Amino acid sequence: MTLGRRAFLRGAAAAGAGAGLVGLSGSATAAGGAVPFHGPRQTAVLAEPARHSIVAAFDVVAENRTELTALLKELTDRARFLTSGGAPASVGITGPPADSGVLGPEVPEGQLSVLVGAGASLFDDRYGLAARKPPKLKQMPMFPDDALDPQWCHGDLSLVLNAAEPDTVLHALRDIARATRGGMQLRWKIDGFSSPPRPAGTPRNLLGFKDGTANPAPSEADSLVWTDDGGSYQVIRLIRMLVEFWDRVSLSEQENMIGRRRDTGAPLDGAAEQDAPRYAEDPIGTVIPLTSHIRLANPRTPQTDGQRILRRAVNYDRGVDSNGNLDMGLVFTCYQRDLEQQFEAVQKRLAGEPLTDYVSPFGGGYFHLFPGVTDPADHYGRAVLG
Repeated sequence: MTLGRRAFLRGAAAAGAGAGLVGLSGSATAAGGAVPFHGPRQTAVLAEPARHSIVAAFDVVAENRTELTALLKELTDRARFLTSGGAPASVGITGPPADSGVLGPEVPEGQLSVLVGAGASLFDDRYGLAARKPPKLKQMPMFPDDALDPQWCHGDLSLVLNAAEPDTVLHALRDIARATRGGMQLRWKIDGFSSPPRPAGTPRNLLGFKDGTANPAPSEADSLVWTDDGGSYQVIRLIRMLVEFWDRVSLSEQENMIGRRRDTGAPLDGAAEQDAPRYAEDPIGTVIPLTSHIRLANPRTPQTDGQRILRRAVNYDRGVDSNGNLDMGLVFTCYQRDLEQQFEAVQKRLAGEPLTDYVSPFGGGYFHLFPGVTDPADHYGRAVLG
């Protein structure tokens, strides 16, 4: 990576100032098999969440557009190698190892997926990119029920790493952070995990309910997920769940707040998880309350059909807070063509829902996933840089 010495030293000196990363694209072992790294889109978006993930954001510290280009090329090279696998480059006897060795002498093939996006702040006046900012991209606002902590919000670049094992994502983060140290530094980072289906169907979140049941089908991605340039708008929301309070609520009240049965995941008017709720037969909310999460999020009307999002959520556990309360919750990500017409339209309907007493969004950001890396000569952000 051809970054200046001053940029490298500046990045090293600021290493303790923050932490973070989020993204996803690459060869990943998902439910349907390995996802090829090269292609017009970062299609790992469509893969089910892996068992372990890291979601993070970076601040770019490159001094100019030339260094930014070098940064994105290096990021692409590392993602390509980490998803494809192989033996790290050989170094001299006195040099530091080219790899941390966490995964052994060779990086396994097809075990990792990587998603990379850009935040609105990358398109400020530092690199002359203002005119190239994706048209719908902006900084994530604070919604009425948020308690956002600035240290956990926004970023120039997002990175999402997914793998079946925790050492795989940790290895990838260390590799990327070391290789790009002079060009970007972590702003915030959070580890996530996805539970296995219990006993079957969609995995559960830490409120005990299945999460992601009503996602759009892959065949709907062109109309709901992908932008015309082959990218997608990514929303990241870090949501603390007040699980100790939630655990004191009766099961019937929990189910009415969600709109589904906790055991099966079925809507309250159905018998199986994939049954479609029959809102038209229940116009005043006798069975599924009008204030339930599923009814507000997706009313299933012709007017709201195009507002659906591709939801990708994993759990997190950060231990115990300073008051002795469990600090756990949801790393929510979603993908769509239009932030205002999809995610924000849903958020407006959810404002003040009963569930807000038990969840507290504290971080995240808006990003635009770069189009895919089409071939070995391509790199993330090539079209943006011109």
